[in-house]
Amino acid sequence: MGTDVTIEVKRFKEIRDDHNFTQSEFAEVLGIKNSTADIERGRTKLSGKIVAELLRQFGVNPLWLFGDSSQKYLPVNKGDVSPKVVTVNSGEEENIVLVNQKAAAGYPSNVQDVEWYQQLPAFDIPLPEYRNATYRGFQVEGDSMMPNLRPGEWVLGKAVPSIAEVSYSKIYVVVLYDSVLVKKIQKMEDPYKILLVSINEEYPPVQVLVSEIQELWQVNSKLTFSIDATSENGLLRQLQQSMEELKSEFKTLKH
Repeated sequence: MGTDVTIEVKRFKEIRDDHNFTQSEFAEVLGIKNSTADIERGRTKLSGKIVAELLRQFGVNPLWLFGDSSQKYLPVNKGDVSPKVVTVNSGEEENIVLVNQKAAAGYPSNVQDVEWYQQLPAFDIPLPEYRNATYRGFQVEGDSMMPNLRPGEWVLGKAVPSIAEVSYSKIYVVVLYDSVLVKKIQKMEDPYKILLVSINEEYPPVQVLVSEIQELWQVNSKLTFSIDATSENGLLRQLQQSMEELKSEFKTLKH
């Protein structure tokens, strides 16, 4: 164990501790096999690739890492999550591309492929609410956003240019590098991480790095095909019936 630990190794571990990663988690984030244990013991040197990943994902100043600067972080990660491709109709006006559940599986890997977008259906909505902005439609999968959003419904999202413009009371379509999720977003103390939250409390929050987000779309409307036919009078009758049942239960308890 007599290996002297260099300043860059100490500071590497400091970054891991700052972000509350285990050695295995930090290794996965940085693309290192198995664990960061050998690096932290001074057995394996920090490669240029790892230094670059620390800069790209966390804004770690390489000069600080090696003891040549007191500035720990650089303003590298500005959270750019704007659309990678915008489609237009024959009149050179932006249209709304629809991404169904099947297409969503391939969306993250085709996010910059213009030809791939051309295979998807698109349409226009001639309403003032959909002017002067870029919109995209995504089909909801699963029940994590119940009761607000049901499986199979469609949400229309307005493009968000930067993570700094996120509103924490809104719902978003979050395009990661391996999936497309519909979630609410919560800010964390660590500016390089956010929390993705489901409305359905059966689903736990998911913590992600800002650098893992490719695109962000703020949901402002939805298309649904399961209109409930229950009338207002019907709902009132249901409430009255429930109240009568409660009264009966109270009477039983008194006796």
